[in-house]
Amino acid sequence: MGSSTKASAEVHGYPKEYVCVMRLHGRVSESELEWGLTQFIGEFYQTPPIRANVARRVRKRVLYEAEVSEIEGRDILLRLVVSGGTYVRKLCHDLGVLLGVGGHMLELRRTRIGPRTEKEAVRLFELQHALREFREKRDEQSLRRVIRPIEDLLEYLPRVVILDSAVDSICHGAPLARPGIAGIEPGFQRGDSIGIYTLKGEIVAVGIALKSAEEILRGEGLAVKTDRVFMARGTYPPSWGRGKSKAS
Repeated sequence: MGSSTKASAEVHGYPKEYVCVMRLHGRVSESELEWGLTQFIGEFYQTPPIRANVARRVRKRVLYEAEVSEIEGRDILLRLVVSGGTYVRKLCHDLGVLLGVGGHMLELRRTRIGPRTEKEAVRLFELQHALREFREKRDEQSLRRVIRPIEDLLEYLPRVVILDSAVDSICHGAPLARPGIAGIEPGFQRGDSIGIYTLKGEIVAVGIALKSAEEILRGEGLAVKTDRVFMARGTYPPSWGRGKSKAS
């Protein structure tokens, strides 16, 4: 439970796909609507709505995709892919303002977060049934079908694979240095979130890249700053102090 909670911060930052119904307060043509959506494609600035759990300051967000799926009178069915932290209801309001007629969001449904779609979602009664099977029959199979490992949740992140000898130091919050790295997924840049994995594919921690993947491969020194640790200390034996003589 604790590790899953730590991973929620990464999930929050994943791109998300929504289907929403927006009601315009006046009529516009389909071409005007399409034009309005193009004005938000890419990076745009958004102030959170009044009723929000964050400070109301201007933030930079990204609209990756926008599609008009259906129009019925002043009700518009939209498919949107946005960056984490985007308020779709505020986007609907701002689009209405841009079109000069006003608008608001009527309904919202999230259909994807990162690589995970709603087809992979588990209903509460399925979880309840699996838990009952485990308690009554000690059968883990049902639980294993509905409870996925944390590695599945974080597979969207680029990964760095580390040697067994480096695992416990990362579990204690130490930064990752080049000698402890066994393999690197190419393409990430300095400042990106990175998954730190064992040779067996177990998640150890999430860190912040101090260099790009190419710079890490070419150089030495520190490579990743450890941010959130998921693996318990002592899971892998520590290598600290090995080969050193004991003090007299």
